[in-house]
Amino acid sequence: MAIDISLVRNLPLFRQMDSAALSRLMVRATSRRVAPGDLVFEQGAEAVAFYLLLHGRLKVSQVTPDGQQVMVRVVHPGDLFGFARALARPDYPGTARAAVESIVVSWPMADWDAVVENNPRLAINAMQTIGQRLDEAHTRLREMSTQEVERRVAHAVLRLAEKAGRIEGGGTRIDFPITRQDIAEMTGTTLHTVSRLLSAWEGQGLVEGGRQKLTVTDAEGLAKIADPEI
Repeated sequence: MAIDISLVRNLPLFRQMDSAALSRLMVRATSRRVAPGDLVFEQGAEAVAFYLLLHGRLKVSQVTPDGQQVMVRVVHPGDLFGFARALARPDYPGTARAAVESIVVSWPMADWDAVVENNPRLAINAMQTIGQRLDEAHTRLREMSTQEVERRVAHAVLRLAEKAGRIEGGGTRIDFPITRQDIAEMTGTTLHTVSRLLSAWEGQGLVEGGRQKLTVTDAEGLAKIADPEI
């Protein structure tokens, strides 16, 4: 599928690249549509390409050695992902699956070194991306180690609304299918606990649920649960 370079140029990742460098970069790129539920890559598979999400949302999950599946992050439009070479590993550490119809752009993994060497701004942005993900991982680890489950779930819902929220009449709707099981995996708790909390919050007018839908109707109230000391 042909790539409209003007769409890529508007992404923060490429905004400071000059036109010639961006054109050279995109010559090696390919793009494809990914239907909801389809895989971009699977955990443990050889890392043959790295990716940019141009449109849609992806869920990234990992299976632990004891067989438990954990949703570790959501990929948003404009995000680089799957760059296993930057992590010094030959395989993908997780499975990336489309939550909605998505468009991904990919480059051969063998191009990674040349891409970052020849595009200093892109290299800096990629390092910042890795840093942000480490920070997110540390935040989630700290929350799971120190916070009660209600606060963890509130933080997770607020982050999803911030990153993937669409303003609607009744509040901010998370604009891709999100299940209670997803939230349970993201916060290290059980489906039963998340269901109980969301049902209680619906009764308090903080959120509105539905089948794989979630709308934050009172962000301020939810933030008081997430950080009661503020």
